Amino acid sequence: MEKEKTLSEEKLSFFESKKGIVFTGAVVGIIAIILVALGNPKNMGFCIACFERDIAGALGLHRAAVVQYIRPEIIGLIIGAFITALAGKEFQSKGGSSPVTRFFLGIAVMIGALMFLGCPLRMVLRIGGGDLNAIVGLVGFAAGIVIGIVFLNKGFTLKRNYKTSSFDGYVMPIAGIGLFILLIAAPAFILFSTEGPGSQHAPILIALVCGLIVGALAQKTRLCMVGGLRDQIMFNQSYLLLGFVAIIVVTAIGNIALGSFKVGFAEQPIAHADGLWNFLGMLLVGWGSVLLGGCPLRQLILSGEGNSDSAVTVLGMIVGAAIAHNFALASSGKGPTANGQIAVIICFVFLIVLSVVNSDLVKKNN
Repeated sequence: MEKEKTLSEEKLSFFESKKGIVFTGAVVGIIAIILVALGNPKNMGFCIACFERDIAGALGLHRAAVVQYIRPEIIGLIIGAFITALAGKEFQSKGGSSPVTRFFLGIAVMIGALMFLGCPLRMVLRIGGGDLNAIVGLVGFAAGIVIGIVFLNKGFTLKRNYKTSSFDGYVMPIAGIGLFILLIAAPAFILFSTEGPGSQHAPILIALVCGLIVGALAQKTRLCMVGGLRDQIMFNQSYLLLGFVAIIVVTAIGNIALGSFKVGFAEQPIAHADGLWNFLGMLLVGWGSVLLGGCPLRQLILSGEGNSDSAVTVLGMIVGAAIAHNFALASSGKGPTANGQIAVIICFVFLIVLSVVNSDLVKKNN
């Protein structure tokens, strides 16, 4: 049996092996440190939620002047995944799996992320910087994943998707190219922050290349923050979880080397210390992401592979970011807002109804 197992493992490609996912996590951690050193906000070398929020602001979908910038990292993630999916013959246009529901789930996940001030990827980067508020967020994130798993075990599904026209799969990569042109051309109708997090960014081409690298690696390894904990809990498989751990270890080492590692709850960059709402914000993100089948990073990668359902989810998250800032739902360094707390509770009600209605709890009764 041991010999058969060894032979089976040898058949795996490098990026399907544990070495491959650890390598990917290490590269993501190194790139995050480099991006911060070159201008990105501290503990925010990569943050899907924050960067999509900045893009929403740059396009005028919200008017929070301190968070407006077209982030090349997001563009790179989509294009990088698109190129490797094409090269590996994994690109396939498909969709039709409850797109409207996924759009609103994207909004809910974004509201949870902006309550916490970061997506799952930024959560682990914050842990690597010594931010203990992110540990609280991690506990909430894991709790949300467990709740989602309960409903998966009860038969939750958003139904299967189907092959669509080839053009559907190319929409997100084309949109990414369009955004990059707007970033370079900088027409008057595109808004750019002159202060605050939106004004802090690495050089455009370096940020784009970093996004391309991470997008390509994430596509090959299926890197997913939600998938790591879900697979460990459901199947006792640590493959994806190792990438998650590698990011934390490498960013911690990098932050220590640069003198930016700071352990504590108080005065962490672009973070607040309200434990309850950090916990609940990431619980909402974890639960919603399980129902979607992947974290915000994974949704971007899938959209680059031709999955229009994930593209709709990404658009939902961008709209969610606009809603969060237009209606004062997003937290700040001072803490969560009352509007944001109400919105998170409403999103929990939405997730409860959605989880029950789409599971065997209702199907069997019908």
